[in-house]
Amino acid sequence: MVRKIIRIDDEKCNGCGLCAAACHEGAIEIVNGKARLVRENFCDGFGDCLPGCPTGAISFEEREAPEYDEAAVKKAKEVRMSGMQPEHHEGGCPGSRMMEFKQNGDANGEIRKSVSRLAQWPCQIKLVPPRAPFFEKAKLLIAADCTAYAYANMHEEFMRGRVTLIGCPKLDAVDYTEKLTEIIRDNDIRSVTIVRMEVPCCGGLQRAAEMALRNSGKFIPWQVVTISRDGRIIDG
Repeated sequence: MVRKIIRIDDEKCNGCGLCAAACHEGAIEIVNGKARLVRENFCDGFGDCLPGCPTGAISFEEREAPEYDEAAVKKAKEVRMSGMQPEHHEGGCPGSRMMEFKQNGDANGEIRKSVSRLAQWPCQIKLVPPRAPFFEKAKLLIAADCTAYAYANMHEEFMRGRVTLIGCPKLDAVDYTEKLTEIIRDNDIRSVTIVRMEVPCCGGLQRAAEMALRNSGKFIPWQVVTISRDGRIIDG
């Protein structure tokens, strides 16, 4: 049958997962860092996912599609509510999936004091002035908010000796590309280190930083480090 159904623009999608979280029917999943309409018969065509998209990647279209299956949607919701896991990956952002990690504390129970290596304020990408004096000859760290909580040695290993900028593309619902381009283009930045989490929504931060480096027209040493949800460096 021909009916109204959502369309996801792969080029615009930043993988933040907000649409998947907004889709109560579970029609959308994040697959390989991009939102996908994986169950067309779960899409009711009402567009609850549209307002949640920060990049405008979702729109409506009229095309041939399976009829909305309300019974199947209801059954899938009951499975999720009961705590049972369906055979396929449950809809929603993988970065929001609940997990618990076993902590390995010191054997003697002592608490080691550490020193903050934050070199400037503000540190939020949205708040920092693009031409702040601390950017002069700076080694720049662009980090996802969660990395400082997931990776225990964040201050010593990554923040020490660097100007730190933090952000979350999912929660801020903004594209940082323009702001980061201005910072890199208009200041004498010596290097850029991007530290992100392994979750798909962090891809938006990495893409913004990489685009800013290209847009700046400068050749600056840069690297990307990926942190796992249980606090390990898995890439970088």
